[in-house]
Amino acid sequence: MMSSSFSACRVGFSFVMMNIFYKSVGDSLPELSPQKYFNTLQPGKASLAYFCQANSPSPSIFLEELNEAVKPLQNYGISVAKVNCVKEETSRYCGKEKDLMKAYLFRGNVLLREFPTDTLFDVNAIVAHVLFALLFNEVKYITTLEDLQNMENALKGKADIAFSYVRAVGTPEHRAVMEAAFVYGTTYQFVLTTEIALLESIGAKDIEYAHLYFFHCKVVLDLTQLCRRTLMEQPLTTLNIHQFIKTMEAPLLTEVAEDPQQVSTVHLQLGLPLVFIVSQQATYEADRRTAEWVAWRLLGKAGVLLLMRDSLAVDIPQHTNVIFKREERVPVEFLVLHDIDLIVSHVENNMHIEEIQEGEDEDHDMEDPDIDIQDDEVAETVHRDRKRQLPLELTVELTEETFNATVMASDSIVLFYAGWQAVSMAFLQSYIDVAIKLKDTPTMLLTRVNCADWSGVCTKHNVTEFPVVKMYKEGGNPVSYAGMLGTEDLLKFIQLNRISCPVNITSVQEAEEYLSGELYQDLLSYSRGPVLGLFSPTMTTAKEDFTEAGNYLRGCVITGIYSEEDVLILSNKYAATLPALLLARHKGGKIESIPLANTHAEDIVQIIKNAFLETFPEITVENLPTYLRLQKPLLILFSDGSIIPQYKKAILTLVKEKHLDSLTPCWLNLKNTPVGRGILQAYFDTLPPLPLLVVVNLHSGGQVFAFPSDQAISEQNLLLWLKKLEAGLESHITILPAQEWKPPLPAYDFLSMMEAAASRHSARKGPEYMKETGVQESDEEQHEDKSAIRKELTETLRIKHWNRSNWFKEAEKSSRHDKEL
Repeated sequence: MMSSSFSACRVGFSFVMMNIFYKSVGDSLPELSPQKYFNTLQPGKASLAYFCQANSPSPSIFLEELNEAVKPLQNYGISVAKVNCVKEETSRYCGKEKDLMKAYLFRGNVLLREFPTDTLFDVNAIVAHVLFALLFNEVKYITTLEDLQNMENALKGKADIAFSYVRAVGTPEHRAVMEAAFVYGTTYQFVLTTEIALLESIGAKDIEYAHLYFFHCKVVLDLTQLCRRTLMEQPLTTLNIHQFIKTMEAPLLTEVAEDPQQVSTVHLQLGLPLVFIVSQQATYEADRRTAEWVAWRLLGKAGVLLLMRDSLAVDIPQHTNVIFKREERVPVEFLVLHDIDLIVSHVENNMHIEEIQEGEDEDHDMEDPDIDIQDDEVAETVHRDRKRQLPLELTVELTEETFNATVMASDSIVLFYAGWQAVSMAFLQSYIDVAIKLKDTPTMLLTRVNCADWSGVCTKHNVTEFPVVKMYKEGGNPVSYAGMLGTEDLLKFIQLNRISCPVNITSVQEAEEYLSGELYQDLLSYSRGPVLGLFSPTMTTAKEDFTEAGNYLRGCVITGIYSEEDVLILSNKYAATLPALLLARHKGGKIESIPLANTHAEDIVQIIKNAFLETFPEITVENLPTYLRLQKPLLILFSDGSIIPQYKKAILTLVKEKHLDSLTPCWLNLKNTPVGRGILQAYFDTLPPLPLLVVVNLHSGGQVFAFPSDQAISEQNLLLWLKKLEAGLESHITILPAQEWKPPLPAYDFLSMMEAAASRHSARKGPEYMKETGVQESDEEQHEDKSAIRKELTETLRIKHWNRSNWFKEAEKSSRHDKEL
């Protein structure tokens, strides 16, 4: 199964399986010229080389990870080197710029594979990709259930299969599988997939995690019979896979006739318990069948032995039929268990306790495991769409040399992202979707810069977290996008920014066209309705406040301003006392006026935001933060589908009569927002019958009150119940814990880390150096700061160490964290 070129290499390497999980303290990375490097290559021997220009800055993060990979790859007989190309070099690997910043895998002088450095994001990815490339013809990669079935049928009666699913190549789990394949590949056929649909098709549970199955095909002689499958239930680490495969090699069932206290098997050596099924001659056949059933159920978890009582000199209690041995030199347990499920449960429960205690002993400060999976859905999305060919040519890729020239030449949108981060790569797909929608529309230039390659550019433009979108317009400061990380919200931001905010309206006729939607008809679908500020020519301060509010709301709402001598024509028509706002609600065709006397910019922003809120909205994950900011108790009607009209009418009537001014009335459709079931289960022990009306006082006290289920939701009953609540005559059903709602981990603010490092250098400028600036900087200033920025960032990232286990943990920016609620 394994090629002969690697069979010989494996002799003496089995010990790696027990040692490779230790963090490698790699030998230093050798640096060679192209000629020297190619002279060192030996026939049949594998080598990984990273080619880069001798005098150009290389990504220090990648070089650190490559240096970490030197030692583990040497354990597999694979050399690693950095090859410095000079400008005069014209070989295939040094001649073109696009061929640089890549790593190449050779066997002898033959090129096997080239890797963009983005794919080799850490030491795990480097080792995994290299071994995967070398074992490509032996570790079968499959994508469909048919491929798996064909593989299974071909190996029946011949060999067993180690079938594994990993979320993506280059992950720690992928590395562990490849290391196992390197050692055990001559004995078992390794099969790998990254298709979650394939894992679902074989009935796997918890499909968001990596899996490894052992297919027992060698003992299957009937080609119509399926191979029995055993799931490895421990996490996919090198040590766990080694232990699991060793248990698969051990006999399924062993007969013994000696003191169980003295019996030792490979299971005990691997830290697994033993289960003795006590038998006697009269019931031997039945006991053996039972023991085999138990052995299959506990395969990989415990060793199972059949103990013959008749030939045993040691006394065993009369009614004992099962003996449980945890470990060496620990007294055995004598049990009476008459059901196979009870035997299995006893073993699994005891193993669980031991695992918890062991974990507590090893590290009392270990982080909550839930934190490790907070971004699993994002990573899974990136992996699922990895084969989708994105038309990246629709956006302009920027570098340190081209950033200023490109951004200064046109109004631009810039996406700052990191190629190694799951959230960035997921958002990149949305960004490209926006570019596709705007392909035939004259708008801003869409560009992108990978901060993993051009960290100096991102630092210079105050990008401290990823991903970030900024809009650059000539003569103005850049505007940061703070909306949802999705296609529609970003598209709305870009489209609404095509016009200045507020728009300067110059005539009554133009104002009427603006309010009716005729003036910016193509933007109506992106805005709930235009807002027009009315001011007399002398209201200078009020106009300045409105202009400031309009700038703040850019990308969210269309705002306009009218301040001509004939402004009274509009104010009289719409009964508006100057200064005033006119809000055009296109759904109802109504124009509402709101006075603005003595109102500051921040108040105007809040007035406009609140004016477009719905009276009785359907709560969703996206709009919940907006209504939470009102700081009122929520009156929520939970419904399993569309809301019943009579309930809606009752609540809207109370709203109209001002009885619900102290509350935020809303409803939640469990079919559209399934998270509502979890909310209800937090309020009640079991899911109550629907529809259900509750009041939740999130902002003071956390009490939850439920409308009586035996009463109809009518205006009279609801009003009476609310009065009882106000008088303190109703009892709450639960009190929500008083805890701060925030992401489980803070976002990493790389800028503040760099500033802390910079403060230790007396020659460094003050904090104002890091403030947001325009893009029009002289080449001299750029050159002066470039090396310092790169050095600081490198030092910062060295401290951070870019541990991949933290990459998927990054919380979203604080301005977006309400989405997490």
